[in-house]
Amino acid sequence: MSAPEWAIDVKGVTKSFAGKTVVNGISLQVAKGEIHGFLGPNGSGKTTFIRMLCGLLTPDAASGTCLGLDILKDQDALKRRVGYMTQKFSLYEDLTVNENLDLMARLYGVPERKKAVAEVVERMGFAGRGRQLAGTMSGGWKQRLALAACLVHQPELLLLDEPTAGVDPKARRDFWEELHLLAHSGVTALVSTHYMDEAERCHRLAYLAYGDLLAKGTIQEVVAAAGISTLVISGPKLGELAAALRHDGKAPQVVVFGGSLHLTGPDPAALNEAAAPYRNWPDLVWSQAAAGIEDVFIYLTEKQAKDNYR
Repeated sequence: MSAPEWAIDVKGVTKSFAGKTVVNGISLQVAKGEIHGFLGPNGSGKTTFIRMLCGLLTPDAASGTCLGLDILKDQDALKRRVGYMTQKFSLYEDLTVNENLDLMARLYGVPERKKAVAEVVERMGFAGRGRQLAGTMSGGWKQRLALAACLVHQPELLLLDEPTAGVDPKARRDFWEELHLLAHSGVTALVSTHYMDEAERCHRLAYLAYGDLLAKGTIQEVVAAAGISTLVISGPKLGELAAALRHDGKAPQVVVFGGSLHLTGPDPAALNEAAAPYRNWPDLVWSQAAAGIEDVFIYLTEKQAKDNYR
């Protein structure tokens, strides 16, 4: 099998603000045509990292390429080949759909501008909505317009910063269907998200916490590398049980998931020891389960937080 061709191939990406390191020597490779999930808690450095990749911020230290361009020397050229979607809707609400898209096409110097705008309007389902003011649209349609604005200059790489935050489940599903169609056509995407179901839609993942890259790979690889197991308890009074287990402090991670309680940690024997005093609580069902991706991410985040404050 031939080696993959990298859309992103960077090493040692570092950025500090006011003496605080917010991105700490991150190295990342993303194959062309891949949807790469970028996960982590708020303040983990995801947005800063994405802005450095698209040339909006200059790293304190870094080496490598995006789309074959040096991320330090070729920032202007890189901006023309990348589509960047911010966390918040950043287009003009007092302009129409067509006017916003035409403005973006002008900024990128798109040839045959009217044709390019018409094509992206058709592709993104805006036929009949071209004269609608952006500010009058729902959150889902605003999100779709923001993606259309990223696509009007036909970028090879999309950097999408929490693109589905605050939109309804159907809009999120439609967005991901469109993203997979783009990937099938050869477009690469690095997508930051907090949603675990969206993580499962990605080809590969990278997980950041407090500026450090803690895990990367497919979901199966990330879960296996974490080396943790989960004890699942279902039944009544799970809130009381969770409070008691947290008070004891013997289980590394205690999290309520709807109708079940998850005890997670690297040592199954230690989990069973932590659970032993509560095995005789009435009407509880206990079972051992493989850790899920959400168990892994919560565990990694809490472990990193503890390590940082030691």
